[in-house]
Amino acid sequence: MQTTALTWRINMDITGILIATVLVGAVGLFVGLFLGVAGIKFKVEVDEKEEAILGVLPGNNCGGCGYAGCSGLAAAIAKGEAPANACPVGGEKVGSQIAQIMGVEAGESVRKVAFVKCQGDKERTRMDYDYTGIEDCRMLAFVPNGGPKSCNDGCLGFGSCVKMCPFDAIHVVNGVAVVDKEACKACGKCVAVCPKNLIELIPYDAKHVVACSSREKGPDTMKACDVGCIGCQLCKRNCPADAVTIEEFHATIDQEKCIGCGACKEKCPKKAIV
Repeated sequence: MQTTALTWRINMDITGILIATVLVGAVGLFVGLFLGVAGIKFKVEVDEKEEAILGVLPGNNCGGCGYAGCSGLAAAIAKGEAPANACPVGGEKVGSQIAQIMGVEAGESVRKVAFVKCQGDKERTRMDYDYTGIEDCRMLAFVPNGGPKSCNDGCLGFGSCVKMCPFDAIHVVNGVAVVDKEACKACGKCVAVCPKNLIELIPYDAKHVVACSSREKGPDTMKACDVGCIGCQLCKRNCPADAVTIEEFHATIDQEKCIGCGACKEKCPKKAIV
C-alpha cells in the first residue's frame, strides 16, 4: 500500500514537471514568434548612405550645423535636405568625403571662426560697482544694469562661453572673452550662450572687424570704454570699397566688400577696429 502511494506521488511530481516544462516552452515559443513577426513588421530600413556619412562626421554632436547632433545631420544630408559641407567642425575635408558618398560636388566651403565683438578689458573699461556672486554671464541679467561694467553692451567676462565650448577655443583674458582662431571649429555654441549677443561667426580670413557692440552715442561710449566705437564715421568716409556702414552709432564691415586695405583701422580714433 505504501509502495503504491509512493509510486503515485512520484508519477504526479514527474507529470507536474513535464507540464511546467511544456508551458514554459510554449510561452517561450509564443514570445519568440511574436518578437520575430514584430521585428519583420516594424523593421526600420537603414540607409547605407546615412550610415556612411555618420561614419565620416567627427561625432562631436555640437549642433553647430543646426541639426540635433551628427546623426540628425547625416539623415538630413542623405535625404538631400542639407548640403554635403554642412558640418562646420569637419570643414572642407569632411565635406569632400561626404560629397563622394553622395555623388555630388562638395561646393565651396568658407571656414569660419567665432569672434567676440568687445575689447573692454579691466584696464580699458569702467566699473559701476564691485560684483560678488554667481560667475555666470546669463545670471547677470538679474543684477543692476545687467552687470558691473559701465558699458551695458560689453563682455561680462564670467565665461559662460568658455564653459560651453567643446574645443577649448575660447578663454577669458583680463575680463574679456578671446577666441583662439586655430582651435575654433565654428560650432556656434558660444554664439548661442552669450546673453549680450557679442559673439558672431566671421570668415577665418577676415582682414578687419569692428571689435565693439556698443550702440550708445559717442560721448556715452567714451565714458564707459576707451576702445568703443563712437560712430564718428571716419572709417566709412575713408573706405575705398564702400564696405563700412554706420547704424545706431555703430560701424559694421561687410566682409564680402572689404579689400583689406586697412584704411578703416588706421583712421579709427578709438582703435575699435582690429
